[in-house]
Amino acid sequence: MRERIWAPLLLPLLLPPPLWGGPPDSPRLELEPEPGPLQPFDLLYASGVAAYYSGDYESAVRDLEAALRSHRRLRQIRARCARHCAARRPLAPPGAGPGAELPFFRALLERARCYRSCETQRLGGPESRHRVSEDVRSDFQRRVPYNYLQRAYIKLNQLEKAVEAAHTFFMANPEHMEMQQNIENYRTMAGVETFQVVDREAKAHLESYNAGVKHYEADDFELAIKYFEQALSEYFSEDMECRALCEGPQRFEEYEYLGYKAGLYEAIADHYIQVLVCQHECVRELATRPGRLSPIENFLPLHYDYLQFAYYRVGEYIKALECAKAYLLLHPDDEDVLDNVEYYESLLDDSIDSESIEAREDLTMFVKRHKMESELIKSAAEGLGFSYTEPNFWIRYGGRQDENRVPSGVNVEEAEVHGLSMGKKSSSKIERDLREGGPLLYENITFVYNSEQLNGTQRVLLDNVLSEEQCRELHSVASGIMLVGDGYRGKTSPHTPNEKFEGATVLKALKFGYEGRVPLKSARLFYDISEKARKIVESYFMLNSTLYFSYTHMVCRTALSGQQDRRNDLSHPIHADNCLLDPEANECWKEPPAYTFRDYSALLYMNDDFEGGEFIFTEMDAKTVTASIKPKCGRMISFSSGGENPHGVKAVTKGQRCAVALWFTLNPLYRELERIQADEVIAILDQEQRRKHELNINPKDEL
Repeated sequence: MRERIWAPLLLPLLLPPPLWGGPPDSPRLELEPEPGPLQPFDLLYASGVAAYYSGDYESAVRDLEAALRSHRRLRQIRARCARHCAARRPLAPPGAGPGAELPFFRALLERARCYRSCETQRLGGPESRHRVSEDVRSDFQRRVPYNYLQRAYIKLNQLEKAVEAAHTFFMANPEHMEMQQNIENYRTMAGVETFQVVDREAKAHLESYNAGVKHYEADDFELAIKYFEQALSEYFSEDMECRALCEGPQRFEEYEYLGYKAGLYEAIADHYIQVLVCQHECVRELATRPGRLSPIENFLPLHYDYLQFAYYRVGEYIKALECAKAYLLLHPDDEDVLDNVEYYESLLDDSIDSESIEAREDLTMFVKRHKMESELIKSAAEGLGFSYTEPNFWIRYGGRQDENRVPSGVNVEEAEVHGLSMGKKSSSKIERDLREGGPLLYENITFVYNSEQLNGTQRVLLDNVLSEEQCRELHSVASGIMLVGDGYRGKTSPHTPNEKFEGATVLKALKFGYEGRVPLKSARLFYDISEKARKIVESYFMLNSTLYFSYTHMVCRTALSGQQDRRNDLSHPIHADNCLLDPEANECWKEPPAYTFRDYSALLYMNDDFEGGEFIFTEMDAKTVTASIKPKCGRMISFSSGGENPHGVKAVTKGQRCAVALWFTLNPLYRELERIQADEVIAILDQEQRRKHELNINPKDEL
């Protein structure tokens, strides 16, 4: 939830950099008011982190747990005071005539006094003590305190609590594969089964919604109704809290607040619009899972879509009709639901007037307010120069993906005649045709395995894409152009502390070749073989549009001596190339920081004189290996870049493993800039070569 705070922290905290780790969950805690003033959670957090680094793990656990409690309690107090004062001090609308606005401003001042009194009383001191830095707010949003906790609990040999803390962290950081491995280790050590693990920061409305979907899919409609109704109740309660928290201090993005010079009404308008936008976007906030940037598509309407059919299946046709009409408030032209409305009306007793049955009041009031807010924000944008683009909160292709079965005793044909939607919701997501088996274009290339033989989708394994001589030449030039940590901000071991990572781009290779630091012929070979790989991928997968380079990288992974005993890590953790892999949810979220524009990937191997380093495909769970490939000179593996192809690299335990890694896109907007520059360098080199050739021609030879 947003808490937009502009005020700087009076006593800034210099926290040590957080450790990265963690997955599992833990039970939601009911907070009991603690005696005395509420301690600021940032000070408790700093104390806990300092205790952790000093090796005082008992104090670290005590202070970190206290920080989490304080953070929750602070949010509760702010939300409760906002609701209490809004009810006790309603804002009177201004009247007409001289001084007509005074009652409104009097109500405004009374509400402000109520807020201050309520917060001071409940916090045990001024609210200003609890304004924290942006870094601390970010750490709590990303659940970083649970990372420290899981490590501290392990040091104290409290394995079950370590699992909980790690899981809670992991739910908001599903890309953190190291923590996933930690969780598996903890569970094994503690004997904790997956179903025993709880997310300590789980949102009740999301948990109830997920439970409703599971019961719905199991055709247990009574329980599905129970959980969807519970989810809606929790959703609207959470919405009230979200909106209340938006009323906190705001950060004016276009101004330095302390230097802000504005009149009374301008200042009020600026602040109110910031608050209103925050409240308006609570819809997005409540639909977004922890650690995600993108919300669940069509989240709130989906509750009513599920409910309308579930109520129909248990014979409650009036409630089914109310839910269907509620769904139509947000999607008035949904043909499936319009047909269902007609069908439900046909099932009512003749004594019931179908026109008298209206959309559910909870969503009716919600939509009315949402539309009014939208109009107000749009008006402010036009009249005050306020910049805002409203998102599409109700994306249509987020629909129920189930077969709508009719009840026993009603045959399918009859149901379809009466208009009950039977099929799946259509999706407006356009997927490209998945084809493979096109020509390999070059002689000597050997086909090894296709997608079916590699137990997956859009996969191919080829041999002899490079000759032995080309492999040796590329391997030789690698030592002259590679930098440690290239591509990973100079991190020597970005994926595992047991290996050294080195890399180089194609433009850098050509630059070194042009400067004579490596043979120009070898640098050009890097460029040429990557282009060869691109053409093969484009042809084999039978793409009907041009495939562009997204990134080209020569990479070597070297096992560090003395660090290879009992390794259970990976050289490169399991991941997907264009989405954030979430093994717990069996999903891959196509959102930043993933490179969402990547469409195909390829790896072209240069050597096999090392131990380990097998390339592996897995299921979405990041555990079940579906194919394992041993690198060797000239071997190329290529595949589509999405969640259908999670992959990684097993530990390199001896020697150095080198390859050319290639990522491609079908969108020209995301072409690799360095590749475009490399194309220009090649064009210049070719032009120089032609000139030299022309200068060396004997005039008599032209006759």
